[in-house]
Amino acid sequence: MPPATPSATQTASRGKPLSPAIAALGNAQQAERVIVLDFGSQYAQLIARRVREQHVYCEIVRHDIPAQRVREMAPRGIILSGGPSSVYDAGAPRCDPAIFQLGIPVLGICYGMQLACDALGGRVGQAHAREYGRASCEVLSEETIFTGIPQHTDVWMSHGDQVDQVSDDFIALAKTPSCPLAAVRHKSLPVYGLQFHPEVTHTPAGGTILSNFVRVACGCSGSWRLEDFATSVIQQVRERVGNQRVICGLSGGVDSAVVAALLSRAIGNQLSCILVDNGLLRKNEAVAV
Repeated sequence: MPPATPSATQTASRGKPLSPAIAALGNAQQAERVIVLDFGSQYAQLIARRVREQHVYCEIVRHDIPAQRVREMAPRGIILSGGPSSVYDAGAPRCDPAIFQLGIPVLGICYGMQLACDALGGRVGQAHAREYGRASCEVLSEETIFTGIPQHTDVWMSHGDQVDQVSDDFIALAKTPSCPLAAVRHKSLPVYGLQFHPEVTHTPAGGTILSNFVRVACGCSGSWRLEDFATSVIQQVRERVGNQRVICGLSGGVDSAVVAALLSRAIGNQLSCILVDNGLLRKNEAVAV
């Protein structure tokens, strides 16, 4: 995964610096940034999408991003994604533990919760059986991230390990019949953990939980709009490209197609898209692209 995106005021590695007006627009849009540390979760992109649905700018970054770099990015919140590893696996991905001391609200989801609790004095153990599917969750404390959540609600579990003991610095916020620590909060640090997945539709109250995290815990106002972001990117491209030509490698996938669409809106016929048919495309895919 590439390094975190530089701020709008930074000069691109290829191209000229942005004008002060465009740089200011980009920085204003990213002022309420939430970052997702990706530990190999199949849901990392979905987590970011759910945050953006709250009109909060969100980026996915490497799981091992240094705490100092996080401080420089100055996000309003940090989300630790799930992942397929066990915290006790050799070479299991971990975050910089100094992240928990930055004073920035942190939400650990599934593996992310296990990492946070392990780093802060808890213990992670194997569940009696791997849990995959809906579970009935009882909210024990309707505060912060559980504000407005019914006392009993369904959640989606997908894990083999779970936190079975926390330090005295944590309090339990929710439980399920098989997971006594389904959600926790640190007493003095702005650190929260969810063993279940709020980002999937199988957790009906998940959107509200994520909204509570970004709006209440992180204090975001929800003023970011994707339309404004697209406008800013298009203006940035125009300023950087000038009257030069651009070649875009187009695979037919979502990422390159979106890039091509934005470039086309920005510079029109200065853009040349190239599709390489390597013989492994689906039937008629090259024609469709």
